[in-house]
Amino acid sequence: MQPAYIKLHKDGELNRRVEAALERLESCDLCPRMCGVNRLAGETGTCGTGRRARVASYNAHFGEEAPLVGRNGSGTIFLSSCSLLCGFCQNYEISHQAEGVEVEPEDMAAMMLHLASRGCHNINFVTPTHVIPQILEAIQAAVDQGLNVPFVYNSSGYDRVETLRLLDGIFDIYMPDYKFFEERWAERYCNAPDYPKAASASIKEMHRQAGDLVVDDDGVARRGLLVRHLVMPNGVAGTGGVMKFLAGEISIETYVNVMDQYRPCGIADRDEFIDRRLTAGEYREAVDAATAAGLTRLDSRDRPRLLFAF
Repeated sequence: MQPAYIKLHKDGELNRRVEAALERLESCDLCPRMCGVNRLAGETGTCGTGRRARVASYNAHFGEEAPLVGRNGSGTIFLSSCSLLCGFCQNYEISHQAEGVEVEPEDMAAMMLHLASRGCHNINFVTPTHVIPQILEAIQAAVDQGLNVPFVYNSSGYDRVETLRLLDGIFDIYMPDYKFFEERWAERYCNAPDYPKAASASIKEMHRQAGDLVVDDDGVARRGLLVRHLVMPNGVAGTGGVMKFLAGEISIETYVNVMDQYRPCGIADRDEFIDRRLTAGEYREAVDAATAAGLTRLDSRDRPRLLFAF
């Protein structure tokens, strides 16, 4: 199955998308923050990023979801900074403190080509929302040099539909988080009360573009939607609501990773609701909520992955 972006590149549409995305940086409205700063002139908003993207690291990653990892790993590129800035972020140094180096499009393209040469099944952009134009520039440069593997959009879920439409036909695989179902917790921990609304709209758009997850005969993802949900202490994440949304408004065949990895990071140890790890009971309740909602493709600690090849 050929990646969707090959045709767009041949038709010249990829170049038009790059130009349209770069124009958005002049009064930046890429994410729901819509800071309006001129990043082309080096101004910065919430994400703290100007004209150039910063990269913290890149490697063949074997800790991602099984359909992304396959035999040879997912080719992850960890982008520095973030537009959501969760107070409990497990990559606090990268997201809040912008650990990493500025790169030109040609540099990022070289990273992609290197990862593909190692046999990685995909190129996985981690925290891409605030640097979509820069990523598209790099993709164009990499495709010019023969890159031919799927791209993964691995985001916090705090995206804008208008921006995601620039990616239609370029990204084959979407992997957003759905972090909070209630506004009060999104405001408390991310200063983003609009997060549930933004995530719901964005995931609908991602599913419209890519559909349910499709894997090949080896179980490796070729296109489609995967959703991550980090279960948090004291029901802060609103797991039941998230699962009902995914089953009822996306698809019961949505691939959902119900994650138990939460631990207090960043400034979480200062907050009475999230200053501890999950209990076993809290995690079981979360998995049961996903099953009760009717979701059929769950990835969880204590249940087998349910995948289908098409």
